Amino acid sequence: MSKRDYYEVLGLAKNASDEEIKKSYRKLAIKYHPDKNPDDKSAEDKFKEAAEAYEILSNPEKRQRYNQFGHAGVGGASGGGFGGGGMNMDDIFSQFGDIFGGAFGGGFSGGGRSSGRRVTRGTNLRVKVKLTLKDIANGVEKKIKVNKHVSCKTCSGSGAKNGQFDTCKSCNGTGAITRVQQTILGAMQTQTTCGTCSGEGRIVKDKCNTCHGDGIVREEEVISINIPAGVAEGMQLSMQGKGNAAPRGGINGDLLIVIEEEEHPYLKREGNHLIYYLNIGFPDAAIGTSVEIPTVDTKAKIKIEPGTQSGKVLRLKGKGLPDVNSYGRGDLLVEISIYTPTHLSVDEKKILEDLKASKNFEPNPNKKEKGFFDRMKEYFD
Repeated sequence: MSKRDYYEVLGLAKNASDEEIKKSYRKLAIKYHPDKNPDDKSAEDKFKEAAEAYEILSNPEKRQRYNQFGHAGVGGASGGGFGGGGMNMDDIFSQFGDIFGGAFGGGFSGGGRSSGRRVTRGTNLRVKVKLTLKDIANGVEKKIKVNKHVSCKTCSGSGAKNGQFDTCKSCNGTGAITRVQQTILGAMQTQTTCGTCSGEGRIVKDKCNTCHGDGIVREEEVISINIPAGVAEGMQLSMQGKGNAAPRGGINGDLLIVIEEEEHPYLKREGNHLIYYLNIGFPDAAIGTSVEIPTVDTKAKIKIEPGTQSGKVLRLKGKGLPDVNSYGRGDLLVEISIYTPTHLSVDEKKILEDLKASKNFEPNPNKKEKGFFDRMKEYFD
């Protein structure tokens, strides 16, 4: 099932300000919050959809990629684990809880969650993946090895030996310290993260011998990445939860995949179009011929009409690259260049001298040839 446009989800125009995005998300999230809509699957789905839209549009880098490439730019085109898709309630409450301020009794409770307890998040990882034009044309699955923090198997990521914790006495297990200060305006209440337990509300009783209480260890992991067709150089995809694990059972960071394009030996990319420069001899240009040219996947045979001029561009429709948002496919453009020999025998010179006397071989001085970029502009526009 295809995703809805994120701006449509939040009811905003594409030029919406950061404040408008935040305000619209807050309104929708309060409306569909689980505390207000218990056991309502439809409301829960809309709540998650709004959070996913906000996650992308509130982040300048992700928003730019989304505006340029659509859902595929943030990994949401194929539902393969990229981008904001698949957010669970814990992700939403931990990432965006502070946007609600005093709603729902002074904390973003999320149905029984402790409002002060902080959930840690692992750091993101960035990797570069090189792709050939064939990979880009068809989409590809890549397996990469990543050295990263993973959850400790000995203590199941808790950091505690035998899973035993003590409640933090400083915050009484809430993860936050609340202070009330009297001012000329009355009592002012502030809440800060507990420094004793770092906002976790509990303290490890006996540290795990494997991870020494961190809940994470460093290991090498093989990750399978499904890259959609049509991606481009510099485009960044993300896989949610595939980054570094967080200490003591927090939320994993994301894996960011930066696309690098390998140069093709014959074809040049221009957007979704491909360009091939074909050199032919003068006799072939004059009397016509058929030639075989390379494409992304195989080869194609094209016909050179008699009288073909240097600079002529032939178009092979649909032989370019697919659009990353599934909006069709580019073309393969073949620019013809006529080769002029530099070393001629006496007999060859004589033949050309005889041809030169024919009016058919006199160039038209009034005909102005278009430049290469002018010719290409006809296709790219």
